[in-house]
Amino acid sequence: MTKLMLIDASHREETRVAVADDQHLVEFDIEIAGRQQVAGNIYLAKVTRVEPSLQAAFVEYGGQRHGFLAFNEIHPDYYQIPVADREALKAEQAAQASREDEPEVKETSDDVEDLGGEDVVAPRPQQKSR
Repeated sequence: MTKLMLIDASHREETRVAVADDQHLVEFDIEIAGRQQVAGNIYLAKVTRVEPSLQAAFVEYGGQRHGFLAFNEIHPDYYQIPVADREALKAEQAAQASREDEPEVKETSDDVEDLGGEDVVAPRPQQKSR
C-alpha cells in the first residue's frame, strides 16, 4: 500500500492535488486562486432549515448562499447547548419577535403618494397673492 500525493501547480490560477493509493485515485482537489475557500473553514452560523430526509441542515453563515451541513459532520458535544447559551438564544428570539410585532412607522406627507412601491413627489399648488 503505497500512498502518493501529486501536486500540479503549473498554472498560476489553479492548483490541483491528487492522492493515489496503489494506483487508485483516493482524493482529488482543485484550488482556484482569487476564489475564497469556504469548505474547511470555521464559521458561526444559524440553522435555517433541518432536512431529515437528507440527514442534513441548511445553515446561514453570512455567505452568498446557505451552507449544507451533514448530521454526521456535527460532533455529538454540540447537540447539548449549555443553559447560559440557551437562555441567551431565547432572549434574542423574544427581542426579535417583539421587534417584528411592532407596527412599522412610516412618515407620511401630503406631498407623497404611494403608488404600488414607487414614491412620487408632487409639488403643492402655488398660492397666488393678490
